[in-house]
Amino acid sequence: MKKAPIIWLNVLVFSITFAVAAIGVPVYALTVGIDASLWWAALAMFIFSGLSITAGYHRLWSHRTYDAHWSVRAIFALGGALALQNSALHWSSDHREHHKHVDHDDNDPYSASRGFWYSHIGWMLREYHPDKYYDYNNVKDLQRDKIVMWQHKYYLPLALALNIGLPVVLGLLVGNVLGALLVTGFLRLVVNHHTTFFINSLAHIWGNRPYTERNSARDNGALAFVTFGEGYHNFHHIFSGDYRNGIRWYQFDPTKWLIRGMSFIGLAGNLKRASEYQIEKARMEVMWLRLQRKRQTTAEWMQHEYDELLEKTKAYYLSRKKLLDTKTQSIKDQVAHSALMAQYQELKSSFREERRRWRKMVRAAL
Repeated sequence: MKKAPIIWLNVLVFSITFAVAAIGVPVYALTVGIDASLWWAALAMFIFSGLSITAGYHRLWSHRTYDAHWSVRAIFALGGALALQNSALHWSSDHREHHKHVDHDDNDPYSASRGFWYSHIGWMLREYHPDKYYDYNNVKDLQRDKIVMWQHKYYLPLALALNIGLPVVLGLLVGNVLGALLVTGFLRLVVNHHTTFFINSLAHIWGNRPYTERNSARDNGALAFVTFGEGYHNFHHIFSGDYRNGIRWYQFDPTKWLIRGMSFIGLAGNLKRASEYQIEKARMEVMWLRLQRKRQTTAEWMQHEYDELLEKTKAYYLSRKKLLDTKTQSIKDQVAHSALMAQYQELKSSFREERRRWRKMVRAAL
């Protein structure tokens, strides 16, 4: 098959930013030094842009799990441009396709069934679906959001201003423009990118599936710590309309806490939650399916053991009959009789051991 054409702009952006972050930042930090204020600024920008993706692009616009005040939507639009992951309109379009066709290679834009590399970043390096995800027919509701459309229209200048202009301004303030570009620009951007990309890749490979096994999405508390709560991905894929990902009080989900906090001061409303009954039902169904599989496996194993016991029983009794038949003769051939006796004793021992194992197994199963 002919390979999909390479998207050279994406290849260059991902390659250059990663190379600078992995090589340039450590070299500069060791040889010149970077002011602590820039590290704190990079952390703040990482949190701002990360939450703009999770609370804005993902839970607000892609899944409409709550309503937000226009000021919040404007802030998330700016933070999304800082994250440099395309416009909210485009991002939401791809993400809705992912949920509709999860794990289906031909329709899921970042299908995990194609492997870690493809779902993590490979799907953005080639034009695999040139006509499928760019007409925005599945985000018509978002086209009525003036802030979404404003960000989409001016996405490129916003992204350049925030990813280059803002680090330059920070650098001028602390007297180290290059250091600011390296840390708050390149390094922060690479960390933002790959922690978000982990949700498409690692969260479909590493973790458990307590709510559904119909797709590859996993719950992973470790991933939640670097993705602002998005690591509880198995729950999300079956209850995508819930504004929470981590539904337990102890689960790390700062995106949920942010949305809930905004609702207390009137900046968010209509927070949607899945039915507790439906959540518990989903967990019970997964447990039941696993029990059925275990019972089937056990039954197949017991059938095999039963068949083996029958064979040994048959061999034992045939050997016993043959031995008794030789006794009715005048024992003309003592050698043959001795051989039969040895075979009989071996089969008798094997039969009794198999019968003991079988009875023990049946008692345990019952």
